[in-house]
Amino acid sequence: MLEIIVLPLLTMVTCKETRAAIIALHKNGFTGKDIVATKIAPKSTIYRFIKNFKERGSILVKKASGRPRKSSKRQDRLLKRIQLRDRSATSAELAQEWQQAGVSASARTVRRRLLEDGLVSRRAAKKPLLSKKNIRDRLIFCRKYSEWTAEDWGKVIFSDEAPFRLFGASGKRLVRRRKGERYHQSCVMPTVKHPDTIHVWGCFSSKGVGSLTILPKNTAMNKEWYQNTLQQQLLPTTQQQFGEEQCIFQHDGAPCHKAKVITKWLGDQNVEILGPWPGNSPDLNPIENLWSILKRRVDKQKPTNSDKLQEVIMKEWVAISQDLAQKLIESMPSRIAEVLKKKGQRCKY
Repeated sequence: MLEIIVLPLLTMVTCKETRAAIIALHKNGFTGKDIVATKIAPKSTIYRFIKNFKERGSILVKKASGRPRKSSKRQDRLLKRIQLRDRSATSAELAQEWQQAGVSASARTVRRRLLEDGLVSRRAAKKPLLSKKNIRDRLIFCRKYSEWTAEDWGKVIFSDEAPFRLFGASGKRLVRRRKGERYHQSCVMPTVKHPDTIHVWGCFSSKGVGSLTILPKNTAMNKEWYQNTLQQQLLPTTQQQFGEEQCIFQHDGAPCHKAKVITKWLGDQNVEILGPWPGNSPDLNPIENLWSILKRRVDKQKPTNSDKLQEVIMKEWVAISQDLAQKLIESMPSRIAEVLKKKGQRCKY
């Protein structure tokens, strides 16, 4: 009879099912000796399961208490407050300060406690410093254009200058490597003391990228150069993308942009200006995101000299799709809303 009951149980392999089978036989009146004879489990295991069942009345295994925590919930909250008071403090520094409060814990324990609260160590984001005037100007600008839709922003041509450097210095680069491969040729980013830097001016709208021009070496970025760029690059772009339709031109408050001769020239050309543009506000200009994308694409080509760098920049610029340009332009209402929500502070873009 016992063999008939146990036969299907012998095919069970998990500890939980084995425990349940042993207790089921025990409940049916079989002795420990009888159950051992089935060889369903080692003798010591069978008697331990039966003993635990008699003591607790359950087949569930009691959860082990484990090593006791070195800190209480109150002490954990204290650690969190210490970290939030100084976001740049290292785990070792936090462990020392926590020890002064009576908690002797390692830096590793500190990191685990902070991780439980969602505080993870990350590289600090770099954003321009905002003065009170910057914040005020940002709010004025965003309130002025808070009602604009993505369609309204589609009539704007955004512009800016940007630097590009050789050997990936214009962007960040991560590599995946094995132990001992830190200095492997494929895992190293070459650097030079004075890398060639190329400055470009470009513009784009929801209709796609416009003209891109490279500033010649040893040429100052002044009002004369800027007026020539607007004449030769901006006007053809507006004509190509908008034809006779009225569009709006955006540029920031750089000195050469605000020169009287530039303001007069734009007026003579009937170019409507967006703004006034708030200072230190690259997060409001979608062309900054376009520059980041372009720099990553250029860095992947690994140009080795200035001429090759210029060639790659121009090639990758014209390869930017209209869908990407339109997506960036359509983010403007969200940028405006976020700055207003944060009372003039930086937005995530």
